[in-house]
Amino acid sequence: MGNSKRRGRPPYDDILTPAEWRIVHAAQHGMSNREIATLFGITRDGVKFHISNAVSKLGLKNKQALRHWFAVPKHSVMQHRENTMESNGHLSAIGQIARSVSDISQSEAWYRDVLGLPHLFTFGKLAFFECNGVRLFLNEDNRQPANDSILYFSVDDIQASHEQLSARGVEFISTPHMVHRHDDGSEEWMAFFNDPEGRPLAIMASVAAD
Repeated sequence: MGNSKRRGRPPYDDILTPAEWRIVHAAQHGMSNREIATLFGITRDGVKFHISNAVSKLGLKNKQALRHWFAVPKHSVMQHRENTMESNGHLSAIGQIARSVSDISQSEAWYRDVLGLPHLFTFGKLAFFECNGVRLFLNEDNRQPANDSILYFSVDDIQASHEQLSARGVEFISTPHMVHRHDDGSEEWMAFFNDPEGRPLAIMASVAAD
C-alpha cells in the first residue's frame, strides 16, 4: 500500500549506532562481555547481539578483529575538531598511571577523603583522580593485581600519534578508541601497545567539545 509507514527504527546516519559504538569502544578497551554488560546495565546476550551486528556491518571476522579496526564516530567531537597542529608522534609527559583495586567504592573514598586527592570522575568500576598534572586511574579487578602499572602518555592528536608510532614499528594492541564521553560533550580516547618486554603502555588524549 502506498500510504503504509515503515516500521522499526529509522536508519542511523553513521556506520554504527550509538549503542554499537559504546560497546565496540569498550571491547577495544579490552573489556569482556560480562564487564561490558555490567558497565552499561544490559545482558551479556545484548552485548553479543551488538558486537555481532557491528562485526557484520564492518565486514570483520570476529570480536578480536575489532581491536585493530579504527574509525571515529560521525558525531564525535574528534570528528569535527580542526587539525590546527602537526604531530611528530613524539611522546612527552606521562598523563595517567593505572592501579588495580579490589573495591572501587572503598578505594574512591580513601583516595579522595583520606589522601585528599582531587576526584575527577567515576563511571562503572573506574575512578580517576588528579595528581598534580598526572591522572591516577583506579580499576576494580578482583584478580591477582599485576606487578606493573600501565603508563599513559598524553598526546595532542591520538590519531596522528597512532599513525606515526605504527609507522615506526610499534605494534598496537588496540587502535584509538573512546573510553568515556563527559556530560559537557568532551571525550577521552586511548590506544594501547606493548614495550619490548611485552608490558602494556598507552597513549591518551582528551578532546574538548566545541
